[in-house]
Amino acid sequence: MVRAGLLAGASLAASVILPTLAHAESDAAPADAAAPSTEAPAAPGAGLTEIVVTATKRETNLQKTPISMNVISAAVMKDRHVQSLLDLADGAIPSLRVATFEARQTALTIGIRGIVPLDANQPAREQGVGIYVDGVYLGRQHGLNAALFDVERVEVLKGPQGTLFGRNTEGGALSIVTKAPSGKFDGRVSGGVGNYGSYNGEVHLDLPEYKNISIKLDGVVQYQDATTKNPLAGQYGWNYYDRRGGRVAVRWKPTSNITDDFTYDVGRDANTPFYSQLLNYNPNGCVAGAVTASCSIPGTAFTTLSGTVASLPSQVVVNGRTRMTVADIGVPQQPSVDKTFGFANTLKWKVAPFMELRAITAWRGVTSAQWDNSGGAHRVPVYSANGAFSRYSLANLTQHQFSQELQAVGSVSNFDYAAGFFYFEESASDNAATPNSNTWTTDANGNVTGYTINSAVFTNPFASIDRASAVKSKSYAGYGQVTWSPVPAWHFTVGGRYTHDTKHGELLTFRNTFNGNTLDKSWDRFNPMATIAWDATSDLHFYGKYSTGYRAGGASSRSPTYRNFDPESVRSFEIGMKSDFWDHRARFNLAGYIMDRKNSQVDFNAVYPDPNTGTNVNVLETVNAAGTTKIRGVEADLTLKPVEGLTLTGSYAYTYTKIPPVVNPFTGITQNVYVVFTPRNAASASADYEHPIGSAGTAVRLHLDANYSQSTQTFDQFATHNDASFVVNGRLSLADIPVASGGQKFTVGIWARNLLNTDYVYRRDPSNSLPAFGTGTTGSIKGVLGDYGNFNAPRTFGVDATVRF
Repeated sequence: MVRAGLLAGASLAASVILPTLAHAESDAAPADAAAPSTEAPAAPGAGLTEIVVTATKRETNLQKTPISMNVISAAVMKDRHVQSLLDLADGAIPSLRVATFEARQTALTIGIRGIVPLDANQPAREQGVGIYVDGVYLGRQHGLNAALFDVERVEVLKGPQGTLFGRNTEGGALSIVTKAPSGKFDGRVSGGVGNYGSYNGEVHLDLPEYKNISIKLDGVVQYQDATTKNPLAGQYGWNYYDRRGGRVAVRWKPTSNITDDFTYDVGRDANTPFYSQLLNYNPNGCVAGAVTASCSIPGTAFTTLSGTVASLPSQVVVNGRTRMTVADIGVPQQPSVDKTFGFANTLKWKVAPFMELRAITAWRGVTSAQWDNSGGAHRVPVYSANGAFSRYSLANLTQHQFSQELQAVGSVSNFDYAAGFFYFEESASDNAATPNSNTWTTDANGNVTGYTINSAVFTNPFASIDRASAVKSKSYAGYGQVTWSPVPAWHFTVGGRYTHDTKHGELLTFRNTFNGNTLDKSWDRFNPMATIAWDATSDLHFYGKYSTGYRAGGASSRSPTYRNFDPESVRSFEIGMKSDFWDHRARFNLAGYIMDRKNSQVDFNAVYPDPNTGTNVNVLETVNAAGTTKIRGVEADLTLKPVEGLTLTGSYAYTYTKIPPVVNPFTGITQNVYVVFTPRNAASASADYEHPIGSAGTAVRLHLDANYSQSTQTFDQFATHNDASFVVNGRLSLADIPVASGGQKFTVGIWARNLLNTDYVYRRDPSNSLPAFGTGTTGSIKGVLGDYGNFNAPRTFGVDATVRF
């Protein structure tokens, strides 16, 4: 924290000293890092408009930026009724994959181009796609599904971004840009209601500038009742959420060439997981005796199977076709709660026409309390007379981070440059317990008559700690990137980033016993990149890019030995084309890439005898795969405006992945493993139509989108697939109705997500339908039950209204 304190002090001192020095620069350009493209936006009705992005740390035209990326605007988010990042799981951007962690909705798995960590919820494990809010890196994926505050756009940068964005951006980066204070009085109030008792509301107030200070206030609330009901009275059902948050943004402009932005945000997300249904019963036909091809575990050498597959109690429902609206077994369950907060200060000083200096200082934190009883009777242990069941997964995580970034961005002659220094430190800790919440009751003949609730889950649920760990991480980096344009049509870019990472962690407890295994490692990486871009015409652009990235190493807190694993790294070769044609009524972008990943971090999960106690325990080991993981892909995006008022879009992503076979750490046997949540083919299409009514600017607007994803694996070690998905969303609104002479306008609309109410299993787990470890080469089938999985959200719909003033 000493370095953190010094850097924080330097940033705060700069915010006081720089304004004084800057009076001498009164003739300097405005504070923006670089002026937007000189290409003027298309006039209304003339075609598609320019999209401005900041992927290169400066404002540039999307079509002239040699990076494969998509932009989700505020209007698109409104049309799709996107309230949180989880709503992008429908496949709006085919190469972006979003899935909720089974135990709760706020811990999201986010992947781009086949870089999809399955379990980044551990304190000593990193994500593979960097998440940024206004330039501030978020170290944990906990709390990511909290409400979004007045987002201007979301930039989805595809492919390694290791030079400008840093470690843990192997697959890309998600850069969320919020609306800054304007200094002019403005505001809007929105509210809506929908099925499942849902409601949402937003207040956004922009206050007029006073003495060079502008203030913007944002407040958000989002609520939905459970979509699968819990039969146990007084307990929460599944797929419930209650999100609330507020944000204050203050902009100070003491001179024309200095801008200082301070923000504070706080959020609370209470939610329950999607229900885990029992999809089938003993689907592999497991019986005692010799191992069969269907009843075997990949990576094991079982020769015989022992035990008996237990029969199902009559209370248990098997349903692999449709989403259940009422669970078959009532269980104790309360909402998981994530609380987030953050302070950030971004200081920009246009010190000269050729340079802007920036200081981005941020403190953030998240606390997460998990109360997940999603599986009911479908989770181990399975039925036994008067036996306990229903694994109640409880966990707590606390994380705090500090980051400081100093940047210099500008242009000199035909050179554009960006350079900086980055410091990040994080402390995180967690603990977990998994008591069984229910007990079967039987008669004298062993027949199930019902079940009771274990009172211990209410009185002392953390009586036995499965695991507890703590870790401190630090990262230091220096980077630079320069683009040389010797002639207007050619652009040559080179860049590099040096990173030094350290992690110090300890597994404090495992199975309620002091453990003491540690993680004490450091890593150094240099990530280069190079790009050649050619503007064939003002509307046709080509580029070739070499880029690299890496994900830091760590340790598995679900491992009894706190198994350490090393970083993984990616190098990517990409070619792309960006084009506008048909008098700017059509836009077509195409990219193809080859990515090679070394030391892939692969997860293995097993119910395995605990070496300390001899009892069975659910263990997750993470290992580095030898050899090269191959990821190949093609991405295409098409936008058309064939007639006035109609806009059509289409996107497609093809992704091929192949990990070399990996030695199973439990058995020492080599087996096939897979990249999760990465469909081979995925596509999305949308249509937007606007028709004016009268002369006051009022219009009818219609939006429809359809999204398809091929089935894919959901666990590294199993070939089992989830279901293919097809989701349609829509919105119809009457917009910009004048309501007063002061320019106030009113918009009302109806919306629907999953309009066709399609059912598909997005997460399928076969671990409960396969043998567990017995003794020697004998597998045990006494715990076999069936596959269980999570269905997507049902159709939701509602009406909302917005008043702008």
